[in-house]
Amino acid sequence: MDNDLKQCGISEEDIRAGLTDLKGFVDITEEDLMKIYSSALKHARNREQSGMTVAHLMTRDVVTVKKDTPLEEAARRLTGLRISGMPVVDDQDKVLGVIGELDIMAVLSGKKARGLKDLLRRLMGEPSPVRKEGDQVGHVMSTPAITIKKTVDVRDAARVLDSHRIKRLPVVDDEGKLIGVISRADIVRAMGKTMEERAVISMQKR
Repeated sequence: MDNDLKQCGISEEDIRAGLTDLKGFVDITEEDLMKIYSSALKHARNREQSGMTVAHLMTRDVVTVKKDTPLEEAARRLTGLRISGMPVVDDQDKVLGVIGELDIMAVLSGKKARGLKDLLRRLMGEPSPVRKEGDQVGHVMSTPAITIKKTVDVRDAARVLDSHRIKRLPVVDDEGKLIGVISRADIVRAMGKTMEERAVISMQKR
């Protein structure tokens, strides 16, 4: 039982809170213990969710490019790894900007693709960027990059993503160096997991 409690993140405080929920003296039976366990698990999940930060969900192994990387190489990385965008960093890993597949499409495919790019951005709810020319990442990247710290609550991160209509946020340390990336998908997955766990707890109570 102790190992299960540790794996679920249940503390002694959660157990006490679970006992409080039952109210009154309890002659412990297996059924009572399951009720205490379920209630304590609920308290633990609520506590963990309220304190969940960007650090809990961010991807630490991040694909990056430099500003002098040729656009063709950036395009190969995006398509080869099946990602839609990546941070642009300098030699000290400080974030300079972000480049996405639509940025590259516009330049590599010419003016005709720009119309398609703008249309796609509007359909995806993203702002249309200032039109640029060039053959290197630094010529077309979005800058300055919108970044976030790892200590920020994931709910605040979600609000930043929504307000700026972007899919991902580079996570930086106090010196502006890249330490990870958090995306819409990361947050949605976490929400789905939390909802699933709540459903299990609800079923156990019945």
